Formats: sequence, C-alpha cells, structure tokens
Amino acid sequence: MPHAARPTVTLHDVAAAAGVSIATASRVLGGSARKVAPEYEARVLAAAAALRYTVDASARAMRRASDSIALVADDLTTPSMGMVVAAMEREARAGGAFVTVSATMGAHERQLETIRLLRSLRPRALVLTSSRFVANALGGRLLKELAAYEKEGGRVVIVGETDMAFDAIGFDDYGAGRSAGAFLAETGHRRVAIFAGVRELRTVSDRTSGFAEGLRAGGVDERNIRVVYCEVSRQGGFDAARRLAEQGMDGRQAVLAVNDIVAIGAMSGFRAAGINVPEDVSVTGIDDIPLAGDVTPRLTTVALPLAHAGAEAIRFALAEAGEPRRLIVEGRLIVRDSTRPRHP
Repeated sequence: MPHAARPTVTLHDVAAAAGVSIATASRVLGGSARKVAPEYEARVLAAAAALRYTVDASARAMRRASDSIALVADDLTTPSMGMVVAAMEREARAGGAFVTVSATMGAHERQLETIRLLRSLRPRALVLTSSRFVANALGGRLLKELAAYEKEGGRVVIVGETDMAFDAIGFDDYGAGRSAGAFLAETGHRRVAIFAGVRELRTVSDRTSGFAEGLRAGGVDERNIRVVYCEVSRQGGFDAARRLAEQGMDGRQAVLAVNDIVAIGAMSGFRAAGINVPEDVSVTGIDDIPLAGDVTPRLTTVALPLAHAGAEAIRFALAEAGEPRRLIVEGRLIVRDSTRPRHP
C-alpha cells in the first residue's frame, strides 16, 4: 500500500511552532544579514528540523535579494532630502542592507502606484517621506496597501506628519518657526515679512504659523507681520524678494523664509535690487543645509537634525516589529551673519 504524501510544511508552520513571527523565521532560514537573537534562532532551527522543513532555493535567493530598504520620497532633488538620504544609506550599509529611492512629487496616486510596485519586489522595509501621510488618503487605499505589506512581514516607517499606526519620525516645524520668529522679535525687528511657500504643504504651513507666533510673543504687532506666498525654491525666494524691493520694502526690517533655499534665493534677490543683507534687512531660514554656512553673508537658520532623522528611520526599519513608535526631533537656532539687531 503506497505511503500517503507528507503534507507540505510552510514557513508559517515553522514560525508557529517556534513561537516567533514569520519575519523572524524568514531571517533565520533565509540567510538574511539581519541579526536575530540567539534564543529565537535556536527555536526556529529546532522547529524546522522537527518539521523537516526545507528552504526552496529560489525563495532563499529572493529573500537575500530583499535586503533593500525602499525609500519613497516627494522630491529627491532638495539639499535637505540629500542629507536625509545620505544618512539613510550609511546606516543601512552598517546594518547589512542598502537603500533604493523613488520620487512621487507628493501625488497620492503616484505614491500608491509606487508602493504597489515595490511591494511586489519584496523589500525589507518601506521608508516614506512626505509633508503628510493621512489614513483616509485615496479613500484609505494607501493605508490598506501599507498594512498588507506589513502583514506580509515588511516594515513601514514614515518620516513626516502622519495619523497612521506605523513607526514615524516627525520634525517640530512649528517649534522651529517659533524659535526663528522669537529671535527676530528679541533683536528689535518690528516689521517682518514671512516668505511662506505654498499653503498646501503641512511642513511649510506649520513653520509659517510658528514664525507668526514667535513674533507675536516677542511683541510684534500682528498688523506688522506680512505673509508672502511663493514657490518653495531658490527662484521663489528670489522673486519674492525682488517684488518686496520694488515696493520699497514696505518698511520691512526682516524676512523669515520657510527654508534655507528660499532664504538664499531671497538674499540674491535683495542683492540684485541693491538691498544689503543684513544692513538693510535681516534674513533667516530653516534646515541648516551645508550651503547655509557657505553663502555670503552666512545664513542665520534653525538647524533641523536631518541626518539624525534619516539614520533613526533606518534603525526603526531594521528593528523587530512592535508597537508603533513616534519620535519628534527639534531644531536649534544658529545665529550667523545674515541678521543683525535693530534699535528703536
């Protein structure tokens, strides 16, 4: 009488027998470079031996190929994002992984399409950076796609504002803006323009609100705070500064720019119009990109720990799954040469 065929043992069976997650069992049996605690490794190997589990060669090759961490960003061309990506790459390599990058320009449909494609390639983790990720985007389809990816053993980390239940690292953009606004108020500036970028971006709107609050708290009259919306780029700052100069500066003693690139563009625009920085107008930014310390005059700014956030995102991505973690990183005011005190 022929023997009955032995049921196929799956990775899920091994994980259940060992009392570990599927992701942990996969790392042990798939030859991953990621470290697993010796206790868990021993339990997985014992369960696999007891169940006579064999690893399919092609599946193992696929798992080894999945030592990638996929970064999905709005825009990869900005200096601040360059600092984040460089830190991610260094941290990933130290952990035996590597980073791939995709840009979506912040479009939800493109984000969804990119995540679906990446999910089919089975990266170890997805790191998403954007001004804001919300659970109800695209009717919840984006959240559903990310949740399915995590259920399959992947990790999701978000760098930016989100209400989704994933690991997340955010920047205190409001606090950074408030710090810059308070500094200008404390140094005697009483008529200030805010180069605010565009209303739709959560990051820049939070910074703009912080600017205004810091100024008001320092005694600047609301009527003397002028908000100027512009493109978030060097050209946007340049054009906003030229327009302000053509209006005779409207009595403005200072400009708070939503980031360093806009601030540097504004300094160029004032220079082209014959307005001296900081003699005629003070200029500040936010981010502290490398160029901020190289331009003339050197830019006063609020330094955000961009590299630290990038490295932490990779540490989150490489760590064992658990309850979602939230990390908020704060900025630090750096006073340089583009500002000077105003006296009554």
